[in-house]
Amino acid sequence: MTIHKILKYFALVIGVIGLILLGRIIMAGDDVIEASASEQQSLITPFIWLAYLVLAVVLVLVAFFVIKGLFRGNIKNTLIAVGAFVVVIAIAYVLTDGAPVPLKDGGTLSASASHWVSAGLYVFYILAIVAVGAMVLSGIRKLIK
Repeated sequence: MTIHKILKYFALVIGVIGLILLGRIIMAGDDVIEASASEQQSLITPFIWLAYLVLAVVLVLVAFFVIKGLFRGNIKNTLIAVGAFVVVIAIAYVLTDGAPVPLKDGGTLSASASHWVSAGLYVFYILAIVAVGAMVLSGIRKLIK
């Protein structure tokens, strides 16, 4: 049996379990779940653990195939891409400033957390501009040919 078939059956089983758990939550209703902590434990907790299981399986599979691909492909190009990504993160971090931010609930977001959030947004903007630029450039090259 190939890994594709195994993963297909695993996804089917997880999907059916998820549908059963979702059906239990819908049949119980919002008011019952909000009013009772024991209902939250019996209905919501299994659904959350199923999500954790799916996340763990996905992370393991992604890590496995990335490492497998690294040893099959050109590691030099991979290291260049990772290095470029680190450079983009460093540029975004340098461009941002961190200042404590008051939150709506009365708390405060620390200067360090604010700095990293801003840097993450800048990384997104930089990568989005690069992606759009690459698509435009590719389209122009196709039009020229």
